[in-house]
Amino acid sequence: MTLWWAIAVVCAGCYALKLAGLAAPRRVLDHPTVRRFAELVPVALLAALIAVQMFTEDGALRFDPARAAGLGAAVVALLLRAPFLVVLAAAAAVTALVRIVLG
Repeated sequence: MTLWWAIAVVCAGCYALKLAGLAAPRRVLDHPTVRRFAELVPVALLAALIAVQMFTEDGALRFDPARAAGLGAAVVALLLRAPFLVVLAAAAAVTALVRIVLG
């Protein structure tokens, strides 16, 4: 039951955050610092998520060659300006192939 209370609190917090963003005055949203923050935070969070998924397993640091190869394939596909689904498919295919080859 405690888990459901935690989920409800997180849902309410997300809703309140979304409502605060909608209720913010335009002059606050147009401020250069706020605009720059809004542009950079998603990139930083995505980079942190990738780093955690790439280099940790069960809370410990671990290098997985298959994941590294998949990330490399995704980077190459992005540099070639491939569509998002192609980037995902390339990363998944390369990761799977490396896992098959390495066992």
